[in-house]
Amino acid sequence: MRTAAGRAPEPSAAVLDAQSIKSSEGGQARGYDAGKRTTGRKRHLITDTLGLVLVVAVTSASVQDRPGGRRVLGALAARFPSVGLVWADAGYANKIDNSLFTWAREKLRPVVQIIRRSDDVKGFQVLPRRWVVERTFGWLVRNRRLARDYERLTANSETMIKIAMIRLMATRLAGESVRWSNRPAGQAV
Repeated sequence: MRTAAGRAPEPSAAVLDAQSIKSSEGGQARGYDAGKRTTGRKRHLITDTLGLVLVVAVTSASVQDRPGGRRVLGALAARFPSVGLVWADAGYANKIDNSLFTWAREKLRPVVQIIRRSDDVKGFQVLPRRWVVERTFGWLVRNRRLARDYERLTANSETMIKIAMIRLMATRLAGESVRWSNRPAGQAV
């Protein structure tokens, strides 16, 4: 997929973010994200610069970004040693405790760089590099099975994310346009 887009086969940069999503009752690792006011799970993703998922981890929604980031960064370093730079949002930074940056610099190769919002702008703002992972989250939730987390096990949730990305990549490699519904092309919504 990367070579078809004119990129090197192995990624050299990535984008890290997390998404809290509601889950159905019961199941493994369900929690409450006080920042988003959501009961459910949290999806931690690292994508390449094209938005293709490199690493995914699903945890309880109560898991903060830094511990979740440490988990996916460790997996990224093991699977993709070519990645040297990772962009992340301010949720992974802490003025008092920079342990994620220190840990990543000492234990792993990737350098974590924070992309911050401007305090001057109100409302939505497109951030350089970060929009890539946000677009990937958008692709994922277009799959009805991923609009909320219905799985009982976090491993099954991670697998459903991977299946959705396989479908997206296979459709693109086949040269077809991605359709997100079962309606015939051209039918009014």
